[in-house]
Amino acid sequence: MSNNEDRHSVGAGYQQGDESERYVREGATAGTAACLLCPQHCPLRPGQIGRCRARGNKEGAVVSLTYGEVAAMHLDPIEKKPLYHFYPGSDIFSVAGYGCNLSCSFCQNHEISQARHEGHRVSPAELAQLAGDSLGLCFTYSEPSVWYEMIRETAPLVKAQGGKVVLVSNGTLAGPYLEDLIPWIDAVNIDIKGFNQEFYQKFCGGELSWVLENVERLAGRVYLEVTTLIIPGANDDPAEIRGLARWLEDLKVTVPWHLSRYFPAYRLNLPPTEPKALETLWQIARERLPYVYLGNVSGGSSTFCPRCGEEVIEREGYVIRTRLREGHCPQCGTEIFGVGM
Repeated sequence: MSNNEDRHSVGAGYQQGDESERYVREGATAGTAACLLCPQHCPLRPGQIGRCRARGNKEGAVVSLTYGEVAAMHLDPIEKKPLYHFYPGSDIFSVAGYGCNLSCSFCQNHEISQARHEGHRVSPAELAQLAGDSLGLCFTYSEPSVWYEMIRETAPLVKAQGGKVVLVSNGTLAGPYLEDLIPWIDAVNIDIKGFNQEFYQKFCGGELSWVLENVERLAGRVYLEVTTLIIPGANDDPAEIRGLARWLEDLKVTVPWHLSRYFPAYRLNLPPTEPKALETLWQIARERLPYVYLGNVSGGSSTFCPRCGEEVIEREGYVIRTRLREGHCPQCGTEIFGVGM
């Protein structure tokens, strides 16, 4: 491990001498340390790597093993995140490190989330510079929260040059760390992978409550959308979709919801979601929420005015045509929810 990685230990903090050490490391015996970055709380012996593959114990301190290592980077449409009501039609520079603190059997990016290789070296300043000609910088593809130090050091640089900072996350991050990031984040898409604790344990190796608590923490403080990949026979119970729609409605802030079609991936080989079944769940969700979208299928991605039903943003793939007039419906004048509309 390089000196650069040594410096970025869990608990190093970003205000010298602050109290973050209290919740970042637990008292160790015989050199063991608990990583408290996420609720998994991996207890690590010296030399041991956490379940995320991105953090490990070096001489009694939990350190980032992937600081400054990029697994993937691309210029993407903001709609790919997906974010449909945040500067629609914009491109955003997108980047990922290796690792994830969940182990979803259906992961579509398992090559980088469930493995670790030596990545392309890049500094926070270089990342910010790469993002300079786009809307900003999106941490995505794998699980960005396990790359916490890179986010925390890069985001202020992006913000200082007028860019936006976006996270696409599974929502499994310890509260104090998320609180530390919130001032530097403009928008988030959280995967709520199901509305069933048994599903989270069986298919993801996580806890539903961890994710819901962080969605509540984010709601109303940053721009927020959520995504659920609908898997046949696993998380597609109409009662659960109705329950999650009700839960999102009870947040008392508008949260667009994406219901995406599952295809076999990684270790899960169930049949793909039937489009008609997905559309049925879409209709259930729309009973309570004004902005619900379908993903990985043709159709279901356009935005309609919640008052008069006029199509105000037409989407075909990542190509959009907007009919908005200064963020309002051209037919009835209703303001359409979003940022940068």
